[in-house]
Formats: sequence, structure tokens, C-alpha cells
Amino acid sequence: MIDLHTHSTASDGAFSPRDLVSKAAAEGLTALALTDHDSIDGLSEAAEAALELGLRFVPGIEIEIAFEPGEFHLLGLDLVGIQDPLREAAGRLAASREDRNRAVVELLRADGVDIGYAELRELAGAGMIGRPHIAELLVRKKIVKSKQAAFDKYLAKGRPYYVRKACVELSEAIDVVRGSGGLAFVAHPMSLFASWKRLRALFEEWKELGVDGIEAWHPTARLVDCARLDAMAREFGFRVSAGSDYHGAVRPDRRLGHTAGNRKIGEEFLACLER
Repeated sequence: MIDLHTHSTASDGAFSPRDLVSKAAAEGLTALALTDHDSIDGLSEAAEAALELGLRFVPGIEIEIAFEPGEFHLLGLDLVGIQDPLREAAGRLAASREDRNRAVVELLRADGVDIGYAELRELAGAGMIGRPHIAELLVRKKIVKSKQAAFDKYLAKGRPYYVRKACVELSEAIDVVRGSGGLAFVAHPMSLFASWKRLRALFEEWKELGVDGIEAWHPTARLVDCARLDAMAREFGFRVSAGSDYHGAVRPDRRLGHTAGNRKIGEEFLACLER
């Protein structure tokens, strides 16, 4: 069992990089990718822990791409030598994320919600604040009954308290990932909210731009859609990956080492990293 999409406290996950690797090893995983949002800060710690525990570690990152109408994320996997352009892009995006979070708090406060940025910082600890933390705080204040409800009603794209952060263009994201020796995978394509006809056109564009692979298997997608994405990705000659998008307690519906339909992610998906 492996996992090619996880998050730690270096972005918006619940576990420190070391604790995430320890949990993966304890649960029987043989390989793990750490793909924090717009951050490479946890990679060294995770790599060290993986070496100690005999786990194959895949250094990665998840980068938000400018796109409408849905959300577009690019996974950089197997970053074998991180270079300054990737560091600079990650720093720029992380700063924008901080600005976005403060703007969301101000919108909530303007509408009478008793919420403060210091509370979010306490909740997130030393890690990067993300929308899941805002959702958790809204649950604790009994504004909503669940984190998912917070996203559905208030925080998701198109909702009253959604604030867009700066994104990068796909071409730049591919360049900085590849410049650091990594492979570029489109994450959870169903989040693009694109029709199958448009997805096929996008696959053609991505192939031309140099995208390496597609994360066809993701827990938020239906099994039938994952199978269709898998088949289409292979038709275009893309590598195919699978992940849990694990965050820990902040997103309890996702299990480490498991993907769509609660299926275990087998070692056969390591083939997507072969050079």
C-alpha cells in the first residue's frame, strides 16, 4: 500500500511531516509522497523520518493553477533536486494564501461572525493556515454543523466568503516542477467541473504543455469517473497516479493509503514515477 498525495502541518494537514511518515509506516505503507499546498518546508523532515523507518519517500508539492470555473491543482512528484524557481513560486503562493485567509476573516467579521485571526493561528499551530482551519473554527463556534457544510455554504468557490488567492499559470508550474527534477501531474481532475468533452480538449492541451500525468484516482470522485479518467489518461499517454489527499482530522473522510471507493492504493501505482 502506498500514497502519492498527502498533507502535513507544513500546509493544512493535522500531522507534522515526521508524524505523518510514522503513521504511514505504522499502517503498513511502503511509499509516501508529501505534497503540501504551495510548500516544500516539510520535505526534509519527512525524508529523514522515512529513511529511519525504511519507507520510500517521494518529495512533492501541490500548486494551485489559475482556472475557471473549478479548482485546478498540479502535483509535483519526485522532486529530486529543488531549485530556486520552485522555492520562489512556493513562497509567492504561500504569501498570497496568508493574505486570502486574512481577507476571509475580515469578511466574516463584517457580517457579524465573532472570529479572529489569532484563533486561526492557534488552531493551525506552526503550520500554514488553510480553509479547513477556518471551517473547523466555524464548527466550533456553531455557525455550521460540519466542516463540509462550512465549505458548501460559505468557503467554496462561488460562496459568500470565498476569496481567491493568487495562482500561477500552468506553464510556469510545469517549468518549476520539471526544473526541480519532478514530474507534473494534474490533481483530482473532477474538481475542474469540466464536461468530459472539455476534459478531452484539456488533456490535449496538457499533453502539448508537457504535463506528465493524471491523478485519476482520488477519494472525492466516483469509482466510475476514476476508471474513465484512468482510461483516458492512458489513451493520451499520460502516467496515472492515485492518492488519498490525506489531511488527518481536519478531513476525516480521507484515509491514508486509500483512494476512491475506500480502495487501497497498491504499489503498482509507483510505476507512474519510473524514469
